[in-house]
Amino acid sequence: MRARYGVPLTLTAVGAAGLAYAAGFEVRSFRLRRVTVPVLPRGMRPLRVLQVSDIHMVSGQRKKQRWLQSLAGLRPDFVINTGDNLSDTEGVPETLDALGPLMEFPGAYVFGSNDYYGPKLRNPARYLIERVQGRHGLNGNAPAVGVVHNPWEELRDAFDAAGWVGLSNSRGRLKLEGIEIALTGLDDPHIKRDRYAEVAGGPESGADLSLAVVHAPYLRSLDAFTADGYPLILAGHTHGGQLCIPFYGALVTNCDIDTDRVKGLSTHTAAGHTSYLHVSAGCGTNRYTPVRFACPPEATLLTLTARD
Repeated sequence: MRARYGVPLTLTAVGAAGLAYAAGFEVRSFRLRRVTVPVLPRGMRPLRVLQVSDIHMVSGQRKKQRWLQSLAGLRPDFVINTGDNLSDTEGVPETLDALGPLMEFPGAYVFGSNDYYGPKLRNPARYLIERVQGRHGLNGNAPAVGVVHNPWEELRDAFDAAGWVGLSNSRGRLKLEGIEIALTGLDDPHIKRDRYAEVAGGPESGADLSLAVVHAPYLRSLDAFTADGYPLILAGHTHGGQLCIPFYGALVTNCDIDTDRVKGLSTHTAAGHTSYLHVSAGCGTNRYTPVRFACPPEATLLTLTARD
């Protein structure tokens, strides 16, 4: 009896415990990542940038709302929101409530596919299959049919009213006590809304710093930003892999970036230029896969310092 059933029962128990941990604890174990990036001109004071991403708000997620509100206590110089705020058509009021204290600070934003469209139930194994086949989002799959449309316009209007700069295939600037930050952003490459030709040209003259912002870190976008000479690119989308293997890392990225750069600070090289790249693992999940394993939800405080 023990020899015949012991191993399967043990594996079942371990799997059940892992699922309980992933769904019951880690998915709500919010963390703050801190990184330092040397991209400022010499002599310029450090700047603190809070990046929030992939909130995927669902009505009733009180702990996530309180945690996001608490981030205002960091007193960042400005905030960058890299999209996918929603995972519920009714989630806009709670998203704005959670971000309300942060909207008191200067900020900018781009949208992701889940801001525009509601999530669909998918088999998580499909992400592995699509990675092997080289298919990612609408870049390799058939167009979405019968999708739910989220009220993203309400988010846009609230962000704009707070003074946040919309960067969907556009440029903008933030002024911070005599410092000018030029920002260039793209709409979401995951659903082919990016139009780099509309913002091409590289960093703006007269700005103290130029940053690039995009939701999904597809290589075509990273190549374009890097080739144009942006010192830092901020992105989200990947969820850090969401379900990772301890001591190994992510299995998928849900785009064509490699798993070694699925989250955190790295670099990207194109056309003889090198940019810093920061990919946020985000603080939420699709409402139909509310689990995380070996990949806690996060926001990031980036301290920008002078270049060597």
